[in-house]
Amino acid sequence: MQTRRVTRRGLMATGGAALALPFLGRGARAATVLRYGHMHTPASIAGAQAEWFAAAVREKTGGAIEIQIFPNSQLGKLQELAEAVSTGSIAFSHNTAGAVGSLYAPFAAFDTPYLYRDVDHLMSVMDAQGPVMTELNEGLIDASGTRALYAFYFGTRNLTADRAARNPAELSGVKIRSIPFPIYMATVEGLGAVPVPVDWAEVPTALATGVVNGQENPMNVLVSAKLYEVQSHLMLTGHISAAQVVMMNEDVWQGFDDATKEAVAAAASETRARASDEMLRAEAGDLETLKANGMTVLDEAAGLDLAAFRDSVTARVSKEFDSQWGDLYAKIAAVA
Repeated sequence: MQTRRVTRRGLMATGGAALALPFLGRGARAATVLRYGHMHTPASIAGAQAEWFAAAVREKTGGAIEIQIFPNSQLGKLQELAEAVSTGSIAFSHNTAGAVGSLYAPFAAFDTPYLYRDVDHLMSVMDAQGPVMTELNEGLIDASGTRALYAFYFGTRNLTADRAARNPAELSGVKIRSIPFPIYMATVEGLGAVPVPVDWAEVPTALATGVVNGQENPMNVLVSAKLYEVQSHLMLTGHISAAQVVMMNEDVWQGFDDATKEAVAAAASETRARASDEMLRAEAGDLETLKANGMTVLDEAAGLDLAAFRDSVTARVSKEFDSQWGDLYAKIAAVA
């Protein structure tokens, strides 16, 4: 993949917006202002963690670094946000590993369905200081000029639809929104449905108008976006346990002195733990909220054939991706 990095000098010469003009803060100190764009609502945990990170960076750098947050896809959609960090037009974003894979393909392997033993295993694998992420981060930096600064637990993805679907056969011909990246398209096919790529910003309208019949996401997203208003059934397929990856422009990172790097890394570690804990605590309550708002929940006790979904998804994904990422899957399995 061709390198897409830009230099800090080039950034400033073209008016790159990752670094805005300094402004005078307390004591007339010039603060560096960095932009962080993402697709989520501020009310979601994913949206809130961006604010937590910005506050932690401000505190730990003594106000020298100010991060401005732009939620709700204000600065672009999924693909555009990943590319914006790569080109340096913004300094930070968070995204799915599949989306990061558009910049460096092996990252998409982190979003493989039914890959992790449990959430602890997921978070060990996705630790930016761990062996797997360290290796892939080197490739990401070289390929795109971005680094994975940290990753937080985003929840376990389940299927929703405007009908009951107890097994893959009952989704035959049903249009399910897919994140527009290959690993997600293959997953939806494995669930038995027809994947329709729709950017997140357009999903509620697409569901309400019947452009798609369903979608898949963690429960916190379903609650914060009020998808219970346009979806009647929740199937607890649990097909992807995933982390959101907070990306940072590498040239901005390299422009920091050592003390600033340490402060930003400390803020990242603190935010990763807080956001992951909040998401874990929220999951049980989110399920009850969805039930209280009228969603019919199908689990194995209610006739959901989880084994059939697992077998179908695993077979479909393995067919396409084992040849590419088999060695990486083995490294992930070996993480304690």
